[in-house]
Amino acid sequence: MAVYAIGDIQGCFDELQQLLQQLNFDKQHDRLWFCGDLVNRGPKSLEVLRFVKGLADRAVTVLGNHDLHLLAKAEGFGKQLAKDTLDEILNAPDRDELLTWLRHQPLLHHDAELGFTMVHAGLPPQWDLATAQACANELESKLRGPDYHEFIQVMYGNKPDHWSDDHEYIDRLRFITNVFTRLRFCYADGRLELKAKGKPGTEKKGTMPWFDVPGRKSKKQRIVFGHWSTLGVGERKNAFALDGGCLWGGQLVALRLDCEQPEWFAIDCLGACKPNK
Repeated sequence: MAVYAIGDIQGCFDELQQLLQQLNFDKQHDRLWFCGDLVNRGPKSLEVLRFVKGLADRAVTVLGNHDLHLLAKAEGFGKQLAKDTLDEILNAPDRDELLTWLRHQPLLHHDAELGFTMVHAGLPPQWDLATAQACANELESKLRGPDYHEFIQVMYGNKPDHWSDDHEYIDRLRFITNVFTRLRFCYADGRLELKAKGKPGTEKKGTMPWFDVPGRKSKKQRIVFGHWSTLGVGERKNAFALDGGCLWGGQLVALRLDCEQPEWFAIDCLGACKPNK
């Protein structure tokens, strides 16, 4: 059995199928990990959702910021963004089935046997694996619960920008949401900087990529993540970046996890969008 982690797809269904052909993916024996952002901006988000859902227990996906944006739009919240390509899902006959499946997906996936953990964006330096798992479970329970609609209304926002065990309800959940689905840079003390989206070297003074923070408590964990197309693909201090910017004409990337030395695969993408447009 082969296990492959795949970076952000964002509706690029055809490229996903090409990558799976390159991997000789066997649905009966192999397993896929998806780093989140299955949907939006690309041309075939509905096909991607249906395909990944149809893989059942042969695949696991974590939620990304665009996946949460879809859930918010379905509930009548969230801004209408110029590049959104979500209407096909929202108007699909199986939309409710797909959205229910989506909101029941995890924020973090950990496989102790393989020795890998998957998130969409990152982890703050003050969280070890156990804390991250507990926080993921807390948010997952809210998204899967009967009052998820109320949470979606107040999900967005950049505050609080620091973690505290004393945070209550929405402050805790909003911070957890931002960590798992939006994090790129933070300060040495763990405060989040959520506005910067560029590559390392372009960040605000005093901030750094989340995986570079000295004393990061998750540094011994091998973490695969997406979300950050301008970062570039590769390993950085036990953090494996998989977002090759397929949507922008880059690459769709896979990393084989079940071998002694993780192995990289990629296909070139034509790109459905133009960077900075």
